[in-house]
Amino acid sequence: MGLLIFSLNVTLDGCVDHQEGIADDETHAHFTRLMDECDAMLWGRVTYEMMEGYWPAVARGDVEARPAMREWAAKLQAKPKYVASSTRKDFSWANSHHLAGDLRESVQSLKDATPAGVLLGSGALATELDRLDLIDEYQLLLQPRITGHGPTLHQGGLPATRELELISAKPFRNGVVAMHYRRAR
Repeated sequence: MGLLIFSLNVTLDGCVDHQEGIADDETHAHFTRLMDECDAMLWGRVTYEMMEGYWPAVARGDVEARPAMREWAAKLQAKPKYVASSTRKDFSWANSHHLAGDLRESVQSLKDATPAGVLLGSGALATELDRLDLIDEYQLLLQPRITGHGPTLHQGGLPATRELELISAKPFRNGVVAMHYRRAR
């Protein structure tokens, strides 16, 4: 069984707005490495639609992008992408699949079928999956910013505190710190 690994940018005040992260070559290389280490990506519909609205064009070369972004886009194009959605069923982006049925059962089945793990990149979906006790690891990029706005991580709350074990912390040249935690069970 593979792990469900939640990875996202988060500012010092908990903001997970994708526009607030530092998107340079170093952070793209980090996310590309994480994606390479996993068998699949998992998103909610909103994140999927944001991603499909930009990255396929980068992969095709329709959008000007730095080499690190092109590498991410090409690998993302080839990676199996699963979408948890109750409102959308059809997904035309290459290698995209609808995760249907009961959320707990479908995500557990996906974990069971992906020995190298699943990379989760949606904040709202992460809250739901954390409530279901399905997230195994957290690989967050702590951004050296205070935004003063949301959305924030787990803004809807969790039923209990999550105890985590620090696996590693790596500072980047840009001030970001890659934090890797595992659930303490």
